[in-house]
Amino acid sequence: MHECLKNKIHQKGLSQAGIARLIGLPQQVVSRWANGHQIPASRVLQLCEIMEWTVTPHELRPDIYPNPTDGLPCGNKCMSNESLAVNNDIHS
Repeated sequence: MHECLKNKIHQKGLSQAGIARLIGLPQQVVSRWANGHQIPASRVLQLCEIMEWTVTPHELRPDIYPNPTDGLPCGNKCMSNESLAVNNDIHS
């Protein structure tokens, strides 16, 4: 899973050290997350916000965010729901 996190950190032009500074944790902690260690529930939304929601709570912790829109801010969730409705209309 966390290959996704590694890729998105790189795509955003961020570094693990930079994210660690913003969260207030050692870089090694973020490195462990990027290498597959479970991200604590208390850090999921914070990490998503730092990543400007290019990674979702569902991608990071599907065990506690089982639906793709769970944990998203309303703007993102509403947009996602509208996209789903459009896709459903197209494929109906």
